[in-house]
Amino acid sequence: MPGLTEIQRVILAGAAQRADGSILPLPKKLKLGAKAIEGVLSDLIKNKLVAEEPATDGSPSWRGTDNQPMALTITASGLRAIGAHELKGGEAKNPPPRPTRNPHRRKPSCRRDKVRRSPKDTRPSPGSSRAVRGGSKQAKVIELLRRPQGASLSEMQKATGWQAHSVRGALSGTLKKKLGLSITSERTDAGERRYRIAK
Repeated sequence: MPGLTEIQRVILAGAAQRADGSILPLPKKLKLGAKAIEGVLSDLIKNKLVAEEPATDGSPSWRGTDNQPMALTITASGLRAIGAHELKGGEAKNPPPRPTRNPHRRKPSCRRDKVRRSPKDTRPSPGSSRAVRGGSKQAKVIELLRRPQGASLSEMQKATGWQAHSVRGALSGTLKKKLGLSITSERTDAGERRYRIAK
């Protein structure tokens, strides 16, 4: 991946300062035209430093598809690219320094490894940097998926007002990749596919 430009670094740093990781609104100090902004954001998406997702109520969006506004958020790769570790309370934290390893050194045994690792030294689980806002469309989808019978695509569309492709994008992108939820699906005898969050 090519090095970041100063403008890209400013945009990513601004997103890292927000609890939800939102790219928009852009920092006020950037004086760019609409075409320039679109080009910069497209490059960030292409390099997977920024991801598109359905915008929640009141969230700023950068474009829309079939009446579904799309928001932009910084990804884990984007955080790493600017040296930030995770989003928490609106502040980006720097990653702890990693010890340098001698490639010729023997791998420690399991017992020694357990002694070295502190019980408090745990890595954040997927999606721990983002919280789902209560009453949002994402929260409605998660509530439907937690039911024993799960939810069909049409039920999730009805609850959110999203198009089918937006629901599928939320399932595979936001819920699975960003929030780390395990989602299963199965086809019923009637031929309807139902989705649920695996326990």
